[in-house]
Amino acid sequence: MKDFSGKVLFLDRSDINTDELIPAKYLTEITKKAMGPHLLEDLKMEGFDPQKDLEGVRVIITKENFGCGSSREHAPWALEVNDINLVIAPNFARIFRQNMFNCGMMAVEIEEEKINELFADFAGSETRVDTDFDAKKITVSSGSRKVDISFSILGFDEALVKAGGWVDYADANY
Repeated sequence: MKDFSGKVLFLDRSDINTDELIPAKYLTEITKKAMGPHLLEDLKMEGFDPQKDLEGVRVIITKENFGCGSSREHAPWALEVNDINLVIAPNFARIFRQNMFNCGMMAVEIEEEKINELFADFAGSETRVDTDFDAKKITVSSGSRKVDISFSILGFDEALVKAGGWVDYADANY
């Protein structure tokens, strides 16, 4: 199972699409690793610099409809090769969300009100998420501030995460 804890990047925008996650011109790369340096390079947000802002990030907290656009699995792969295995948002594009679980990663849906509270309380400060997968609990912390959030995961998605993704799940079960 992958690690779902670490430094947080807050992306305060809805509808971040797969072309912004990994530009289409890199889809011809023959390895996942080759996509790594290009993660979010086309994301246009005031003050955002992927060269600087992605350093050490392991978790993204963002707004609604993350991963919209095309259905390609390259977007989760670009996150995965950068060790970003957890994205937290109010909701996700359906195929992107399932591609995350198929890769053994997590797309955790938290109600919009709670996401807005996290942005208000933690964005702009050095923030960390610690995930207790078995307890289905995420702890968001910065300094002495701490918030615990419960999450749910469907049975099959949980099995995919525990196995490390669809390929490992299939190898173990078929």
